[in-house]
Amino acid sequence: MTKPRFIFIQDKENRLAAPPRVKYCESFLCRLRGLTFRSPITRDEGLLLVFGRDSRLDSSIHMLGVGFDLAVFWINNEMQVVDKVLAGAWKPAFFPKSPARYVLEIHASRINDFEIGQTVKFQNA
Repeated sequence: MTKPRFIFIQDKENRLAAPPRVKYCESFLCRLRGLTFRSPITRDEGLLLVFGRDSRLDSSIHMLGVGFDLAVFWINNEMQVVDKVLAGAWKPAFFPKSPARYVLEIHASRINDFEIGQTVKFQNA
């Protein structure tokens, strides 16, 4: 079994004093499980769902089985935030307004950490 990979998500200007440390989740099973039926996450943790290409359908999410709200950001292949939403617990589906390759799920209190149009970068944890 491979050790989980964790990364930091930071805006291009490095303005976040404490960027979230998230699990890099690229396997089908990891994405399928997501945060379903898990304990609430802390302010400093989260999950980055990684897909093979930019897509609105592939990067859609649901919150069924997730008992807490999340700040969700969709990021495209050019590392630009293309959409964001405060996803409510147990809601059926969320689709990005534009195609995305990455879905960042972090603590709901961090909804203002990233803005649509902003460029982000990934750094190894």
